[in-house]
Amino acid sequence: MKEKMAPLLVLLAGVLWGTTGTAQTYAPEAAHPIAVGAARLAVGGISLLIIVLMFGQLNLRNWPIKVTFAAALCMAAYQPLFFTAVQLTGVAVGTVIAIGSAPLLSGALEWLVLKKNPSRGWWYSTFLSIFGCILLFTNSDSMSAAPSGIVMALGAGLSFAVYTLVSRRLVQNYPSLSVVAVVFTLSAVFLSPFLFLYDMSWIAEPEGLAVSLHLGIMATGIAYLLFAKALYCVPSSTAVTLALAEPLTAALLGVLLVGEQLDFVSWAGVSCLLAGIGFLVFLRAKE
Repeated sequence: MKEKMAPLLVLLAGVLWGTTGTAQTYAPEAAHPIAVGAARLAVGGISLLIIVLMFGQLNLRNWPIKVTFAAALCMAAYQPLFFTAVQLTGVAVGTVIAIGSAPLLSGALEWLVLKKNPSRGWWYSTFLSIFGCILLFTNSDSMSAAPSGIVMALGAGLSFAVYTLVSRRLVQNYPSLSVVAVVFTLSAVFLSPFLFLYDMSWIAEPEGLAVSLHLGIMATGIAYLLFAKALYCVPSSTAVTLALAEPLTAALLGVLLVGEQLDFVSWAGVSCLLAGIGFLVFLRAKE
């Protein structure tokens, strides 16, 4: 894969992740957000594992167990942490803190663990993108600042940052498809207790099945496969910043498909997000 194509793969992954919120609006009312998250990982992990087994690409010889478990635990932890944060703080605060903190935490982890200082251009584009994310979600009427919810949101951001860092180590040495299949299958196992704690009868309904398949295959399996392939060439801090295409996509889909309204400030946020992400893609293309 050409290195210059890697940022575009991250952006495409972010676009697919951005469909999650819109897809959930079509789920039956009985579908609890955490149960949807658990079903999402189960469908994504199992579908990827089936594909890997069909093509005979799964070879667990000398597979790094500790790093794999770390990636799986981070992805499993992200789901309940994020959804709980949103419940405690509201969509605006929870989303901004979780998604906005991930790039900064990723840059800090690269500096602490890899002794690699992100470039000045990365800082400019990251702060511009996070500022845009904050402006975008000021459109919400539901905002609060429960301390426990803020901690949960930061935990979600840290989970995604650590997942990106350790996954990059895996894809440097193993096929991306195998890495994502193994990690997400383990994540689904870790979250399987939630499938028994919540009512899952909604998944048998046509809308519930369609939402589960979309979230599992498109917004999880394919999206994270693209993300993993990009991580072979793109630093984890850059990838997490580019992944801010997720809230941008979610906002635009909300306007186009759900009938949501964005005010002037929110559209200014959209502009800042586009500028920040575009600037980072431009910097990668010049390298």
